[in-house]
Amino acid sequence: MKPISGKASFSVLLGAAFLMATSSIGPGFMLQTAAFTGELRADFAFAIVVSVIFSIIAQLNVWTIIAVSKMRGQDISNKVLPGLGYVVAFLISLGGLAFNIGNIGGASMGLNIVFGIDTTWGAAISGIIGILLFTSKKMGGVLDNTAKILGTVMLILIGYIAIVTEPPVGQAITHAVVPNTIPWFATITLIGGTVGGYITFSGGHRLIDAGITGQEHLDDVRRSAFMGMIVDAIVRILLFLAVLGVVTMGFTLDSKNPAGSAFLLGAGEMGHLIFGIVFFCAAITSVVGAAYTSVSFLKTLLPVVARNEKLTIMVFIFLSTLILIFLGKPAVLLILAGSVNGLILPVTLAVMLIATKKTSIVGDYKHSPVLFYLGWVVVLVTSYIGVTSLEGIKKLLG
Repeated sequence: MKPISGKASFSVLLGAAFLMATSSIGPGFMLQTAAFTGELRADFAFAIVVSVIFSIIAQLNVWTIIAVSKMRGQDISNKVLPGLGYVVAFLISLGGLAFNIGNIGGASMGLNIVFGIDTTWGAAISGIIGILLFTSKKMGGVLDNTAKILGTVMLILIGYIAIVTEPPVGQAITHAVVPNTIPWFATITLIGGTVGGYITFSGGHRLIDAGITGQEHLDDVRRSAFMGMIVDAIVRILLFLAVLGVVTMGFTLDSKNPAGSAFLLGAGEMGHLIFGIVFFCAAITSVVGAAYTSVSFLKTLLPVVARNEKLTIMVFIFLSTLILIFLGKPAVLLILAGSVNGLILPVTLAVMLIATKKTSIVGDYKHSPVLFYLGWVVVLVTSYIGVTSLEGIKKLLG
């Protein structure tokens, strides 16, 4: 294997890792984690552990096949079954749009908390910021740096709140292994928000655009995937512990804004201000990740998108902003999108696993049997959990 050399190349690997991590660490992630922690308390640790394990397996399989085949997810799907790539691209882009509507709402809420800006104007400003990020000639560098800088800010601030609230870490560890009840709906929602839909493919597609593909760079690709999952896992655990510390004190979270109320109750007005900053950072990085990855699923299928990639991304963000302004109330939509994306995961992962056996896709590459069979375990389990969790989705809709 030929390792990546040079600061610039490593920066791309780190950028792809943070792009994937910050795509999953959006306002929906914060709402999900706070809401489920308030409801399930320490038992939610089990959902986090399962989601992290399943996410690592899914990410390593998907990133590996993308790297070896040098093809994006939709093109691999079309190779497996002609026409399937169009279906996958449609589902993932639709899910990405749903997430992005909520992401714009999250960014506007963050601006409202920090600066007192009206949420409608905040949504418009957030959309403009997202669009401006894609006006640069060096789009890849902007993606990488935005994800790395804002991701680091979130990590530090959430870590501070986790320390201040003094959560019962021992209890969380115990329930992570032996929960009182197994939270199926929370687990599939968390998996969907971590690697469902477009999120699994965001980093891999970024590396394709950067030209870091092929068996000779497989170690680097997998290292990037691991870095992304580590960042995602640390932030998810820290936020869970921060909220657990608050509810353990006896506080009840505000159902309309569980994450914000947790920061406020746990660290006072300073905590609420920190929440606003974190929420804005989480939202803007997710706006960037969702728009970029969703459009990357269309550009090899639709020539007009390939010719106007940046413009299409900007239109994607513009539409998300308009829908948010006219519909509002993104909280339920974010949690619902996470659940639906969790249902998409077994389909897309199954396609990737089938692709490992096709020489027309991977050539002479021999996929790890351990990753292959663990991948199918994730497919089967997430399919079962997804089907049994449909009742929870109906409740959200009803």
